Amino acid sequence: MTIKVTFPDGAARDYARGTTGTTVVEGISKSLAKKTVAMRWNGVLSDLSDVLEGDGKIEFVTRDSGSKDALELIRHDAAHVLAEAVQELWPGTQVTIGPVIENGFYYDFKRDEPFSEEDFPAIEKKMAEIIDRGAAFTKEIWTRDQAKEFFRARGEAFKVELVDAIPADQSLKMYKQGQWIDLCRGPHMRSVRDVGTAFKLTKVAGAYWRGDSNNPVLSRIYGTAFATKDELDAYLHMVEEAEKRDHRKIGQEMDLYHFQPEAQGSVFWHPKGYVLYNQMEAYIRRRLNSSGYVEVKTPQLMSSKFWEASGHWGKYRENMFVVPDEVPGTEEEGPVLSGTGELMALKPMNCPAHIQIFNQGIKSYRDLPLRMAEFGCCHRNEAHGALHGLMRVRQMTQDDAHIFCREDQIQSETEHFVHLLYSVYGHMGFDNVVIKLATRPEKFGGTIERWDAAEKALGDALRATGYDFEIAEGEGAFYAPKLEFHLKDAIGRSWQVGTLQLDYVLPERLDATYVAEDGSRQYAVMLHRAILGSLERFIGMMIENYAGKMPMWLAPTQVVVATIVSEADDYAEKLVGQLKAAGIRAELDVRNEKINYKVREHSVGKVPLLFVVGKREAEEGSVSVRRLGTEGQKVEPFMDALVALMAEATAPDLKAKAA
Repeated sequence: MTIKVTFPDGAARDYARGTTGTTVVEGISKSLAKKTVAMRWNGVLSDLSDVLEGDGKIEFVTRDSGSKDALELIRHDAAHVLAEAVQELWPGTQVTIGPVIENGFYYDFKRDEPFSEEDFPAIEKKMAEIIDRGAAFTKEIWTRDQAKEFFRARGEAFKVELVDAIPADQSLKMYKQGQWIDLCRGPHMRSVRDVGTAFKLTKVAGAYWRGDSNNPVLSRIYGTAFATKDELDAYLHMVEEAEKRDHRKIGQEMDLYHFQPEAQGSVFWHPKGYVLYNQMEAYIRRRLNSSGYVEVKTPQLMSSKFWEASGHWGKYRENMFVVPDEVPGTEEEGPVLSGTGELMALKPMNCPAHIQIFNQGIKSYRDLPLRMAEFGCCHRNEAHGALHGLMRVRQMTQDDAHIFCREDQIQSETEHFVHLLYSVYGHMGFDNVVIKLATRPEKFGGTIERWDAAEKALGDALRATGYDFEIAEGEGAFYAPKLEFHLKDAIGRSWQVGTLQLDYVLPERLDATYVAEDGSRQYAVMLHRAILGSLERFIGMMIENYAGKMPMWLAPTQVVVATIVSEADDYAEKLVGQLKAAGIRAELDVRNEKINYKVREHSVGKVPLLFVVGKREAEEGSVSVRRLGTEGQKVEPFMDALVALMAEATAPDLKAKAA
């Protein structure tokens, strides 16, 4: 009996049932077969050695293709090689799980003595030996009893627990590489040699088994791997640069903000940090005002019934802070809460509240589009371990807005938003923007017909803007397809910041209607949109992108007037007064310290300009200008320096308006 195998170019061939992917690729081309390490069979990533039992589509995965599939396979197999190396070097070590993660992989081990980075050279050497042996990956299907008996005999208690956790309707796969064997869903490449030599162990950390603090502590070894040495070197260089640019370190040096355990995931903005925050908010507010948005303010705390109606209570509740609506008990020995109060929740997003404003009064088709913005403070109940400086917080403020429009306005409103977004990113210094259209996920709300219409509307609108975009298959939100806007920073990292989501579902759930031209009631279309996203996260990204050397218009302190000798103190104080009167954020430094000390200190604080003054400058009415990150200085009349600074310190949207 034969099966039909269809190739990516649409060509099809007949093969005997039970043919393997290996046989198919070898029959096409020996050179292709040498490069191919896996396949996608009917869309599912699979071992090349798997048998083909029915008709289907095949796509070969070559090791050096640069595809996401190839990279994940390299890293997955590297994790297996790491585990084998550890057990060869330290017999008796238990292996647990070793998944691929963003930028690499890790494997968790149970060992009496935790690993340290000093162990890495020995482990990497052993990994290279294992790869050089070139053992093939072979898959076997075992019974649960067979697997549990095998792991018990080896003292692998965690693997026994993993076997028990596998659903009964799933087959239990065991992968061998030479004499070493592991429980794994797969797939794998042909052999350990396909991992290559472009791998590196990066760090070690403690981790609880299955993420539960009641479980044993494991030793987690992280690593990364790439197809080529050049790619690995480029990545390691980027990591090194990223460590230098870490916003948490720079934020402390610049005295911008801090965190503390009593307010997990919430930012304590210091005066300088709040200047930066306010400049960012003021800029985006001006852009929204000039683009036809109206600004609103909605409650932070609302009844759970409100969130039930919106659908968030059932699908998002674990990420919400729930608050009982009752007066706490005041007796020392009594309970603080009775448990009888109705539940409320801090808002994790603004969209349902904006619909409440939209629903006040009758809206006509003539009132649309209505662009409603809010710098809304939102709370999300992120796990403590997931928090990361400004990048992952529990309390955040978004440059959030919702556009209520008619169906025939979707394209024009999307175009309007995309052009505004590109202008904002350009002002922030980002010109490398990647747009992704995220389509219907596996679990979705609404009808397929509505989803198809929404995806088409967004795609048509993007094409009309003239910007290229990619399709992110199955990555849309539960209720709507969305556009994602990814920025490349100064060291090549990609950040997903802006978004636009087309939503038919929420307006229907919360009855957001308008009177159409024919007098009928129609549901409004709702566009959820943000440009910066969370202000906290965007500021963190900006700090890392600029390594703290913010553009002049955003710099918390734009200039410090520093004296060389005490005879210039009065002159310096006068200059600071004139600078502040001109709207410049200026500070005075008349401390009895050497000028080199002052220069170093303000350089660490990332102050963009220093006006250094001594006796001669005081007599001449000049300043010696030192710019952060450059050598030397330039002496010029103070008024010339002030005029130049005022021009440089003007926000880019105000410059464009004045031009």
